[in-house]
Amino acid sequence: MFRLKRPGFTLVELLVVIAIIGVMVGLLLPAVQAAREAARRMSCGNNFKQIGLGLHNYHAAFNILPTQGTGSGIDRVTPTGNLGLHSNLTNQKSLSFLVGLTPFIEQQALWEQISSPLALNANRTVRMPPWSPMGPKPTGGYFNYGPWVTEVSTLRCPSDPGRGLPAMGRTNYAACIGDNAQGTWVGMSSWDHGDYQPVPDWVAGEQLRFGRGAFQHRRALGFRDQLDGTSNTIACGEIATDLGDNDIRTRAAFNGKNSGGSINDGPNGARQCRAGNLINPARPQFWLPAIFPAYDPTFDDGSPYPGNIAAGMRRGFSWASMAQLHTGVTTTLPPNTEICLHNWNEWTEGNWSVSSRHQGGAHVLMGDGAVKFVTDSIEAGNSLRGPSTILAGEASPFGLWGALGTRGGREVVNTDF
Repeated sequence: MFRLKRPGFTLVELLVVIAIIGVMVGLLLPAVQAAREAARRMSCGNNFKQIGLGLHNYHAAFNILPTQGTGSGIDRVTPTGNLGLHSNLTNQKSLSFLVGLTPFIEQQALWEQISSPLALNANRTVRMPPWSPMGPKPTGGYFNYGPWVTEVSTLRCPSDPGRGLPAMGRTNYAACIGDNAQGTWVGMSSWDHGDYQPVPDWVAGEQLRFGRGAFQHRRALGFRDQLDGTSNTIACGEIATDLGDNDIRTRAAFNGKNSGGSINDGPNGARQCRAGNLINPARPQFWLPAIFPAYDPTFDDGSPYPGNIAAGMRRGFSWASMAQLHTGVTTTLPPNTEICLHNWNEWTEGNWSVSSRHQGGAHVLMGDGAVKFVTDSIEAGNSLRGPSTILAGEASPFGLWGALGTRGGREVVNTDF
């Protein structure tokens, strides 16, 4: 009697099949991750296109762009001293361009709350008297005014995982203020008197010389001011928000001149923090932990910010604030470089880098509404040049990157980027 041999796999064959499946899964997972990131990057670009469309619709309505640094002036009921300090009665002319843009990016309901007296706090308790129209100054650590702590989905990149406190309402999109940030702490205004006194002559002169971007602090500009052409001028740049990890792109090193040289006019320019050995050589995307709190923001007298305010002083933490820390970028150093600053506050001079959670670069929005992905390796000229040494009418010393960030330098952009 013959016994039939039952078909089946040997142990060796089974192990080979398992090994092959493991290899295939190992090859497939990175592809899936890459596909997901490609989708997130496309969604991020679409958000930027919506902002670009909003800017053009705003300009069509008012013949100017929304102002970076606008709103109600100095608090005269309980004087606050200058535009830099917090007030619950006025916003100290410190609202970002994104506030005026809200009704043009499908946020009409939010705009109606902001532009009218609001009798509710963020926790839905009644406030009497109501918040003034256009709200208080957006300042880290102050969470009572509901609109400022509202997170707007159009302002968020899907690749950025940052969420929640100690941020207010995060944003990944910021105004381009040019190839330097000189004088942006005051903008086109009187620091001590706001709208109640004329702009001092020295302030006006400094702004005309250094305010070279599509946006200028506390001054309304339009497309007619983009003399290089809207297709050659960066209007906005992408930024990564802070995750609490000492990232050089999202936690700023304030008062970098303490590291041995001036960022404004020293021999290392905006690379002063790198020259001063503030970056971790073993992990060059992060600061040395030991540099903080020495390089945290402070008041003018050198005293530290209270803990609640200091915790909110990280990149992209407040979409409503005009401070460069939250809604400003420069084209001084290439994308994803360190935020190295001259002085001690959130609107000081220095490098306010474009950055992102995408691999190898970041998005920019051009004045004509086009969205482009700029690589970290874009030609950026002399990165050791001090921004305050730029002469009136001089071509940007920061190469193609700097030229794209200026609105009227007459530089000819003859290459793709």
